[in-house]
Amino acid sequence: MEYATQMEAAKKGILTQQMQSVAAQEQIAPETLLQRVAAGTVVIPANHHHKSLRPHGIGQGLSTKINVNLGISGDCRDYTCELAKAKLALQFDAEAIMDLSNYGKTNTFRKQLLELSTAMVGTVPMYDAVGYLEKDLRDIKAKDFLEVVRAHAEEGVDFVTIHAGINRKSIDSFERSGRRMNIVSRGGSLIYAWMKMTGNENPFFEYFDDLMDILYAHDVTISLGDAMRPGCIDDATDAAQVSELVELGLLTERAWSHHVQVMIEGPGHMMLQEIAPNMQMEKRLCHNAPFYVLGPLVTDIAPGYDHITSAIGGAVAAAAGADFLCYVTPAEHLRLPSLPDVKEGILAAKIAAHAGDLVKNVPGARAWDNRMGDARRALDWGAMFKEALDREKAEAYFQSAHPAEKNTCTMCGKMCAVRNMNRILQGESVSLQ
Repeated sequence: MEYATQMEAAKKGILTQQMQSVAAQEQIAPETLLQRVAAGTVVIPANHHHKSLRPHGIGQGLSTKINVNLGISGDCRDYTCELAKAKLALQFDAEAIMDLSNYGKTNTFRKQLLELSTAMVGTVPMYDAVGYLEKDLRDIKAKDFLEVVRAHAEEGVDFVTIHAGINRKSIDSFERSGRRMNIVSRGGSLIYAWMKMTGNENPFFEYFDDLMDILYAHDVTISLGDAMRPGCIDDATDAAQVSELVELGLLTERAWSHHVQVMIEGPGHMMLQEIAPNMQMEKRLCHNAPFYVLGPLVTDIAPGYDHITSAIGGAVAAAAGADFLCYVTPAEHLRLPSLPDVKEGILAAKIAAHAGDLVKNVPGARAWDNRMGDARRALDWGAMFKEALDREKAEAYFQSAHPAEKNTCTMCGKMCAVRNMNRILQGESVSLQ
């Protein structure tokens, strides 16, 4: 093969099958997409071994994608339920699924997920290290961590979150900052703990070039994790977060020199007015690499409703340039999400992503809303349900109540503005009796 990764192919001017597929989906010229992949402003995570994958692009000029997190924990170990969540994510066209399982041997489930999933599959190998290596965190050697990454790459994972930006230099800012919530990234906290217990440098930073060799061989996209992301609005855009982002920008260029595709992960909690400047700062410091954000959650006071606080921030982030939204469910901060929680999280993220696409003038985004507008003007309920993001819920709501006036709903009945405007503009009289 003339190339190992989508980026390497693009740099050589080779238009891959995956690029052609993404260009058709996104309604852009294949040559334009090729240039963006070569520049690193678009990524197409597509591991050679993920045979069921329907490729998607993330980045400049493309529709905003969403990711669905799932996976078992030590307290909740039902893989059947997690597989059902994956099927739900695919039903609602989530473009990515991350397996965040963090207990025991996880590879059997991961292989099942890769066989099933037409969506991109991501992992955080750090979560799997203790179970995979069968060692306590303190006893894991630096290069052991790379073997976990290698195993995930060989299984077919399309992108991996690697917290390589948390190093001795960046943790100095954290330790002096007096953060309210400290480190809330699970992977970041484990790396920090390992560094403090062993006295060593972050192995993913120290052996970054070796890590790139593994990812290059299988075309695994690196999602440079935000270990210092704010876990409450009071910690947003502080020295710890920004110092890590500077490191991620430097690591981006190193990854690109190995022809490895890169995404940058971003903030979790911040006030509304900080979101757009953070999107711009990431694009500037990380050379316009695609930005992957969790939320952001715009307030800390709504446990049980964090899919809403996340969707508000996600819409603003997408409109300001974020390329990839990680969903948040109502169970965030409270428990492992149930199937209904997952559905709520998916739909909230999809709404936020589409709201951002309208602002970014993504091809086809406004046409979808226009089709709904036309269906509503015509009081064509079948067409409305067809365009609805969640047809099942919309149809069930409508059918649960029976208006006296045909083709209206029980909100307005004969006072329906649409019905009455249609009649009067057609020269008919309007009667409310």
